Amino acid sequence: MIKEIVGELVERFKQNIDTYKSASYNETELRVEFINPFWKALGWDVDNKAGYAHLYRDVIHEDAISFGGSTKAPDYCFRIGNMRKFFLEAKRPSVNIGEDATSAYQLRRYAWSGKLPISVLTNFAELAVYDGRIRPSNTDKASKARIALYKFDEYVERWDEIDAVFSREAVLKGSFDKYALSVNGKRGTTEVDMEFLTEIEKWRESLAKNIALRNVDISVRDLNFAIQMTIDRIIFLRMCEDRGIEKYGQLQALCSGKRIYSRLIEIFEKADDKYNSGLFHFRLEKERDSAPDRLTTKLTIDDKVLKEILLGLYYPESPYEFGVIPTEILGNVYEQFLGKVIRLTKGRQAKVEEKPEIRKAGGVYYTPQYIVEHIVKNTVGSLCEGKTPDDISRIRILDPACGSGSFLLEAYNYLLDYHLKWYLEKKEATGKAPLGLVEKSKPKRGRHAAIYEARKNEWLLTTREKKRILLNSIYGVDIDSQAVEVAKLSLFLKVLENENQETLRTQLALWRERALPDLSGNIKCGNSLIGPEINKNGQLIMFDEAQQGRVNVFDWHDSRNGFGDIMKAGGFDCIVGNPPYIRIQALKDWAPIEVEHYKKHYKSASSGNYDIYAVFVEKGLTLLNSKGRLGFILPHKFFNLHYGKQLRGIIADGKHLSEIIHFGSQQVFAGPTTYTCILFLDKAGNKRMRFVKVDDLDAWRKNGESEEVVINAKKISSNEWNFIIGDGNKLFEKLENKHKRFGDVCDMFVGLQTSADDVFIMDFVKKTEKTITLRSKALGEVLVFEKDLFFPLVSGQDINAYFPLGERQYILFPYNLIGESAELIDYAELQRKYPKASNYLERNKERLEKRENGRFKGPKWYCLYPKNLGIQNRVKLCVPRLVERLHAGYDIDGRHFNDNVDVGGVTLKSDYREQTLEYLLCLMNSNLLRWHFSQISTTFRGGWRSANRQFIEKLPFRTIDFYNKNDVKAHRKIVSMTMSMLDCHSQLLQAKTPDEEIRTRRLIAANEIQMNNLVYELYGINKSEIEIIESEK
Repeated sequence: MIKEIVGELVERFKQNIDTYKSASYNETELRVEFINPFWKALGWDVDNKAGYAHLYRDVIHEDAISFGGSTKAPDYCFRIGNMRKFFLEAKRPSVNIGEDATSAYQLRRYAWSGKLPISVLTNFAELAVYDGRIRPSNTDKASKARIALYKFDEYVERWDEIDAVFSREAVLKGSFDKYALSVNGKRGTTEVDMEFLTEIEKWRESLAKNIALRNVDISVRDLNFAIQMTIDRIIFLRMCEDRGIEKYGQLQALCSGKRIYSRLIEIFEKADDKYNSGLFHFRLEKERDSAPDRLTTKLTIDDKVLKEILLGLYYPESPYEFGVIPTEILGNVYEQFLGKVIRLTKGRQAKVEEKPEIRKAGGVYYTPQYIVEHIVKNTVGSLCEGKTPDDISRIRILDPACGSGSFLLEAYNYLLDYHLKWYLEKKEATGKAPLGLVEKSKPKRGRHAAIYEARKNEWLLTTREKKRILLNSIYGVDIDSQAVEVAKLSLFLKVLENENQETLRTQLALWRERALPDLSGNIKCGNSLIGPEINKNGQLIMFDEAQQGRVNVFDWHDSRNGFGDIMKAGGFDCIVGNPPYIRIQALKDWAPIEVEHYKKHYKSASSGNYDIYAVFVEKGLTLLNSKGRLGFILPHKFFNLHYGKQLRGIIADGKHLSEIIHFGSQQVFAGPTTYTCILFLDKAGNKRMRFVKVDDLDAWRKNGESEEVVINAKKISSNEWNFIIGDGNKLFEKLENKHKRFGDVCDMFVGLQTSADDVFIMDFVKKTEKTITLRSKALGEVLVFEKDLFFPLVSGQDINAYFPLGERQYILFPYNLIGESAELIDYAELQRKYPKASNYLERNKERLEKRENGRFKGPKWYCLYPKNLGIQNRVKLCVPRLVERLHAGYDIDGRHFNDNVDVGGVTLKSDYREQTLEYLLCLMNSNLLRWHFSQISTTFRGGWRSANRQFIEKLPFRTIDFYNKNDVKAHRKIVSMTMSMLDCHSQLLQAKTPDEEIRTRRLIAANEIQMNNLVYELYGINKSEIEIIESEK
């Protein structure tokens, strides 16, 4: 049936092709007669027969807005829900789609700027599919980035191919996304946000150099402010041009004359009259508390610098279509951009460098949009559910570390969508367009229209209503003043969506009201974690300007400079965000004052090497009102690490946990490796919490695929959080409650630290009775040494369960071992007894003295880090720090030393040595303890798990009662079988024939089954519990 409809379209086009290709046949006729029916056949509701509000329509037909001969909106936008999937640009049949580079460039600019991977260009005679990830250039041929080209007479024959990608059903099922991925990875693919970031970073650098040169008295702070505001203003006005709000080409026109900057300032000043935003605030006004910008209007900037920036913003040079760049993408760009700052050298040269906090944190963590949406939906969404606009007017939403404003923008977007839907339902029920609420700041104006009909059957929120919602509900704080301005910019652009010059002129004429709200009372600059208590003894006055700027005290209870009225009313209803992740060790280097303050004033920072995000969670709880809700994405390290105990206690004591979405080793953030979860907390407390485990991030993102369990709040404490899903939960509790822990019976220690591994650690070549030949990484040479100073070094890859430890590497150990103490051999004695080794050390002396910034300089320049030196020769178990599944090796004679990075040593405490290391080895290599370990350890990319001390010491230890005959019998059996397994693995390495190897492997497998059964029996594990363990191997 569908093919018949398409066939009829094709036949009609074929029969009248000359007419359709004539100049008199226009694009509107083509849409109605061919393009619309074609996409209807693919299941799209092109005409909105379902009667959905504009927000939820399948297909948006953009009104073409012409500026300077350039169309500024794609003809069709195909969506699922309100999410764009692809653009379609229509051309008359007289245009040769296959060869016309201009049409292709136009479409590709839309797709690339909108960050859409695939888009379509068609005149029905041909249909071209383009990859939107390849940066467009006005010199590109029409074939550039083209994935497919269909001729009209191929439509029927290739319909299944087209339908499988572009039908509404295919898009819903994910086939369109798979298709987009399958064509990804071609040369030249790039994301618009990264390209635009590169662009504005060039602007920053050129502006910084020029302003510093032409304005000799400017300070570093003023320089950063001036550049940020100039860039923000240019971007804002250019985006307004492509949205039809500003006259197209006004910035470009400046380049045709001289004195560009002074004329640009004139445009900025006029913008203040129109918009009222802090972005253009140059004069004192009675109703505005914020200080005007008296700096940038007095600057000197050369024409050449500005001309390069402004000309690059327009067609045909510019690949950007600012009218379709989502505001969220702008936030991503700015988040990265704000990670750097300008400083001035002694010679007044401007240099751009990474901020210390960003460098220490390992980069900028921009939150993916789907995570932002999920958090907002489950915080703001849950608070709004079933409420009226009047109810919602009392809701206050905060991001205490708002950055470029991605969470605030999404929260605002959610509120706009909710209000529009509510008003449309009200209109449908009453037959009249409802009125909005009275603005609290302007009660005399009374109620205003909440929605208006922009086009036939297309209703939108009025600008006044959008502003009321924003001012009423959205609040943010950030320590970075530039981030605050960017957050405001993003929100301003959201307010102006769907506006044009006419609607803004009407508003100004009717209400004498400028287009944008003043957000200085909503989005503020300050340190969310440091209040006026830091100045209790007047120490702020002793801080220099840089320290005061960095500490940046913020008083939440100050009605003018903080949010005193909200705090007086009880606090915020909702807190969302992605707080900074910075460990205390990194923070100490550049913010020692703050570190000490946090330790003194926050319980979560009172012990251990805490991370700053923990402090934000604690602070967030204090800022919520009694019914408030918090949603953060943050690392899940605090679940198990020592420093997290205090925060776990705060959350557990208040029963605040509502839901955790645990991503395990799945990587939410691009770039830095971070292991995260989403944490939802309720101030009022909960009787139970929901724990959701996500093993496949893509599946969860697309359809919510996950595992979950509901946990009683009474079972959650400050102890480590190990939430088990499924039947294993009871088994885990049984093991936790019934036995001692490894930490009770074992000593655990780390290996040797050299701070110069390339010098001290060498690859084995061969050895004789008195010498050893090794390859030095530091010198790149094979050298012969005296054997007595060298010991085999065990790293993670050298350890396999029950196999002999290898001798792949040796460590130079210039010490005498006496009992469990190590004494550094005097260098003169070293030269006399070990001339080859001392000569080698001498050749590396300069390198060794420079270790850890010269810490080792002096008479002991050849020593190792003085920790655990004398206990490396213990008989011990060796455990790799990173494992796919838990296992241990046995250093049966204490000859092997451990590598500090890769391996931990395990011995029994003196009171438990009768238990024997052979018994301990069996336990650590058993399926039971491997299962338990998998429930408590931290996962990393690639299926690796951390086997650090903090996890090993939590393993359940079944203590043998040597007064119990059954225990003694089982112990003897396990020790005997362990020794047998060690022998078998040695034999396996020495097997000379395939038959011998097979026999040995069979014996090992049989022993392993028997040993696992013995361990199960000792721990009292029943048949159903064994099935749980074995099913997860």
